[in-house]
Amino acid sequence: MDAMNKPLKIDFVSDIACPWCAIGLASLDEALRRLGSEVPVELHFQPFELNPNMPPGGQDIGEHLREKYGSTPEQQAGARENIRQRGAALGFEFRKEGRGRVWNTFNAHRLLHWAGLEGPQAQYALKKALLQAYHGEARVMEDLEVLAQAAEAAGLDGARAREILAGEEYADQVRERESYYVDHGIHAVPSVIINDKHLVQGGQPPEAFEQALRQITGS
Repeated sequence: MDAMNKPLKIDFVSDIACPWCAIGLASLDEALRRLGSEVPVELHFQPFELNPNMPPGGQDIGEHLREKYGSTPEQQAGARENIRQRGAALGFEFRKEGRGRVWNTFNAHRLLHWAGLEGPQAQYALKKALLQAYHGEARVMEDLEVLAQAAEAAGLDGARAREILAGEEYADQVRERESYYVDHGIHAVPSVIINDKHLVQGGQPPEAFEQALRQITGS
């Protein structure tokens, strides 16, 4: 493949617990749709845990946001509605009542690592299925069966997913990747890294991603 058609490498560093990551991915999808075949892309999802020390059982979302940000129930409701509207405009339907609880996501990241080995389309499909389960359906994301069902919904082998979840496969690889991005200055998500050197952060609108991609590619 010549240099002009060399795919852009996009590393989407994120956590399925992050609603702005769902918005950021939907925005990136729309930007890539607008660019069409002008810009071939290799998209990889990289792990980041917003709450790596979240214990079994999770935490009530209202309590979590109050402890983390000092927000009131009214502020939380306003932010939730803003996120819901942003998502709806991009085709992602957030559950109107919100997530209910915050869960540990390490096992989801192990599955995403496996899916990445299966191929970029498999990883993309699983990422979308996990975001839908968490933010669209408020499912119990520490439940291994919920995670396995998301893998099946993404077209992956459910038996293999359950085998992975029952053990510790890919745990070291996920921790290594998490440490790599933190050590390289990533402390908030989504962080979208293009060709290992250009960074776009936050749940940006499609126009921001489109502009960045056009500037990088000169298209």
